[in-house]
Amino acid sequence: MADEPTALAVMTDLSIGGMTCAACVKRVEKKLARLDGVTATVNLATGRARVNHPPEVGPDQLIATVEQAGYTAALPEPPMKERREDGDEAKDARRERDRLVVTVLLAVPVLVVSMVPGLQFRNWQWLCFVLAAPVVVWGAWPFHLRAARGLRHSAATMDTLVSLGVVASFAWSSYALFFGGAGEPGMRMPFSLVPRASDGVADVYLEAAVGVPLFVLAGRFLETRARRGTGAALRALARLAAKEVSVRDGDGERLVPIEELRVGQVFVARPGERLATDGTVVEGSSALDLSLVTGESEPVEVGPGTPVTGGAVNAGGLLLVRATAVGADTQLSRITRLVTEAQAGKARAQRLADKAAGVFVPVVLTLAVTVLGFWLGAGAEPQAAITASVAVLVVACPCALGLATPTALMAATGRGAQLGVLVSGPQALEGLRHLDAVVLDKTGTLTSGQMSVARVTAVPGGLGEEELVRLAGAVEQGSEHPLGRAITAYARRTVPGKSLPAVAGFVALPGKGVRGRVADRLVEVLAPDDALPPALAQALSASETAARTPVVVRVDGETEALIEVGDVLRPGSYRAVERLRRLGVRPVLATGDREAPARAVAADLRIEEVHARCTPQDKAALVRELREQGYRVAVVGDGVNDAAALAGADLGIAMGTGTDVAIGAADVTLVRGDIETLADAVRLARSALGTIRVNLLWAFGYNVVTVPLAMVGLLNPMLAAAAMSVSSLLVVGNSLRLRAWQPSPAGHRPSRPAAPAARKPL
Repeated sequence: MADEPTALAVMTDLSIGGMTCAACVKRVEKKLARLDGVTATVNLATGRARVNHPPEVGPDQLIATVEQAGYTAALPEPPMKERREDGDEAKDARRERDRLVVTVLLAVPVLVVSMVPGLQFRNWQWLCFVLAAPVVVWGAWPFHLRAARGLRHSAATMDTLVSLGVVASFAWSSYALFFGGAGEPGMRMPFSLVPRASDGVADVYLEAAVGVPLFVLAGRFLETRARRGTGAALRALARLAAKEVSVRDGDGERLVPIEELRVGQVFVARPGERLATDGTVVEGSSALDLSLVTGESEPVEVGPGTPVTGGAVNAGGLLLVRATAVGADTQLSRITRLVTEAQAGKARAQRLADKAAGVFVPVVLTLAVTVLGFWLGAGAEPQAAITASVAVLVVACPCALGLATPTALMAATGRGAQLGVLVSGPQALEGLRHLDAVVLDKTGTLTSGQMSVARVTAVPGGLGEEELVRLAGAVEQGSEHPLGRAITAYARRTVPGKSLPAVAGFVALPGKGVRGRVADRLVEVLAPDDALPPALAQALSASETAARTPVVVRVDGETEALIEVGDVLRPGSYRAVERLRRLGVRPVLATGDREAPARAVAADLRIEEVHARCTPQDKAALVRELREQGYRVAVVGDGVNDAAALAGADLGIAMGTGTDVAIGAADVTLVRGDIETLADAVRLARSALGTIRVNLLWAFGYNVVTVPLAMVGLLNPMLAAAAMSVSSLLVVGNSLRLRAWQPSPAGHRPSRPAAPAARKPL
């Protein structure tokens, strides 16, 4: 009997609480991976886990497994409860801030008096002991609690190191005060950065006992604020979602929750309001601000029949919009989902760092015990041995390792979303970074994908170009042919403020053109024949070279003009190709179109390698051939025929104006359909991965330098705590620079050379 088909895996997101370092991340991932068929990716910066699991393993079992590892877990709140989540986060932030403030008030006097011998009055050590006790117990309580929880589950994390360091420093100081002679009135203790030989009186290390929690609490408070900053773009996208919408139907206008809106219903968007969801304008005209949705800085004019995107701001008049997508099907939801998924992944370098972090804390604990034993075995005084051991515990910092990639990835993907570039994850960023060949589709990618009037040539001394365009547009109003619609649309744009005259006696001539009477004139728009005036014959020759479709306009039997219609280049196509070439990326044009238009576009863009009449299979084969030649290949496309090549390439890049199939097969989506943003995406990826490398270099290098210094007794525990906190802040601060990353200014982008008159599109 044949085996039953295996059920598809389910993906579930979990919010994880209590993680503080990369060792925590590794522990949660390992614990979940022990379940049959379960794999998980945990992100320290976002506190989220993305879990792939079989259907028989439910979310309750996943949550229980995480809790068994010593952490809290829950399913993320739905978008509508985001405000409550923000309120909970704000409450937690206030609690941590209050803890930090009290710790500062108690710890600073201890630090000052202990470090400045001139301020040490009679019985100063007992006052410091009284002030230090609440800091050690209450101020450091979160570290003790998480360390104890880890101990119950046989786990050691950064909190274990901090808790042990604080307890060891305070315990030794208590011993010195009560039994080691340090409690005598009039005792003075000079401050030293390194352990020193005693004069028969045991030293107290109360400054280390309060300094460690003080600096770690301060560092984590600032770190949390900075990490929250890296996800600002994602939260901004989430807040674009409307909570309520005004629906207009036969019963009038009523306000309903957004989740009750259905496809096909008409809703109202007043000036200054955000559009509740994707739809099509049915009444009214306005300008929409799409800057937070697509990165487009210029307002977009819309009117009846125009598709619009939810989250856009209505900057003009009243609009009535018919909903075409709701809930998770809207473009805003897809953008938010893509950014969230991107931030859940890990780069190859971070996976290596996580493996190192998984054994880092046990190694540090072993080193601390070894240092203690070595110093005591070498005849050193107990206080010097304990000080060196505590310094080793405190200075070791896997936090920076855990934050190196996710903070940079959050900042980069968030900034990319603001600029209209959606990256599916760190693998896509790495692909963009190493890209050296790109296969470009023509129609809809480099060109507009719509028929447009490219040029009008009128017979000298005739009726004039404007009048001829008006007459041709008027007679073409009765045509459904794409050429006719393009001419009519061009006429309406060319003669603004004037309505096109009516046509009488309209006749469509199959295979030839159209004919009708406009203002008592017989107007014909036909395919050209051999009997053309010299000026039009010359224009016709140029039109064939540029692969455009020509038609002639006859008025009362006289040939008056030649109109060329074709698929014109997007405005930024030349700059996009040139910038890619300057970045070391080889452009290749592959299209299903004919040879002539493909060659014309390639000549305009100075692309040397052209493949015309490509089937979807041909495009996929071309990608395989380039990869076999050693190229790391990206494919840029927008249609169903591009999906196979997009999926087979090292990197698939879809135009946001393309089909859902193409977008679904792509690793990167250019939201506003502007090919020029591809070069910006490559530059952003290179900046992001450069930032990740610097972060990891610092995180590893910090421990390589500071741990040996602590082992040989050259680092005071208090300074070790400060250095540990600063290391994490430097990593996060370096990542935050990506939030301010800017694409190439327009003035530095290559300008397109002047095109010959015969090819210049209008």
